[in-house]
Amino acid sequence: MEQTLSSYYIFYTVAQCKNISKAAAKLFISQPAVSNSVKKLESSLGCQLFLRSSRGVTLTEEGSLLFEHVKTAIDTLTMGEKKVRHAAGLGVGHLKIGVSSTLCRYVLLGYLKEFTRQYPHVSISITCQSTNETLHLLQEDQLDIGLVGLGSYELPHTLTFDPIMEIQDVFAASEQYLYHLQQRGIARDDVLPNCSLMMLDKHNISRQFIDEYLQKNKITVQECIEASSMDLLIEFAKISLGVACVIRQFVEPELADGTLIEIPLPAPVQKRSVGFVYKSQRNASRPMKQFLDFYSAVSSCSFV
Repeated sequence: MEQTLSSYYIFYTVAQCKNISKAAAKLFISQPAVSNSVKKLESSLGCQLFLRSSRGVTLTEEGSLLFEHVKTAIDTLTMGEKKVRHAAGLGVGHLKIGVSSTLCRYVLLGYLKEFTRQYPHVSISITCQSTNETLHLLQEDQLDIGLVGLGSYELPHTLTFDPIMEIQDVFAASEQYLYHLQQRGIARDDVLPNCSLMMLDKHNISRQFIDEYLQKNKITVQECIEASSMDLLIEFAKISLGVACVIRQFVEPELADGTLIEIPLPAPVQKRSVGFVYKSQRNASRPMKQFLDFYSAVSSCSFV
């Protein structure tokens, strides 16, 4: 396109008004400026667009052809402006969140329930994967924000972490499983080295954190059962398959009613922070800023 949009809009206005003076008044520019713009457009296209007379101007055959295309373009732009204004008024937007399946179920869903009530026109995409993958996607700008639990690692300096709660890993089993161990002469303070220990797979940051704890406390695991989600670990423990490494805050009902029993440890597992992590607020979208303001304003205990 050799000419600017303003040149075509001036042409469009002159064609509608059929008079250069009226077009100039409608455009709030001088009559010579309108005439010069039309002449420049005609010169660029190599044809005459208007027939001029004392009564005004009329479109030539070439001018009529150009007018139909310019009118379609301007109508499309006008419709686009209306849709953008309408979307902005409703708060329409898209938010991409990365999270592990465990934190999605036990933490994120509570936040989203209230957020979607306040901002019903924001569409949300949730990508469930490991924390490591969430951090990678954030670095690659494929996510707006992630919900992660920290381990013993340090976040890249390009990412900001906003903690919302603390969690603590514990080991738990059913009363029946512990009774079976007792029948084999295994005391409760010696369960971990002699049980079927159920943990998340080795690519999970929570698992890596627990592996460091076991090594530090010189606890050797004889048999390990791996699962892809903490929900499975909890269910495995309930059916007496072994001792599960789970997060205390997510099994409080089971611990309270005796469905699961917490295993005593030589030293408690260090608490960890869970929070939202994001790359930058500088170029954040409207939905991203709305979500940041939202979770900053609420207490995590309202949802967890």
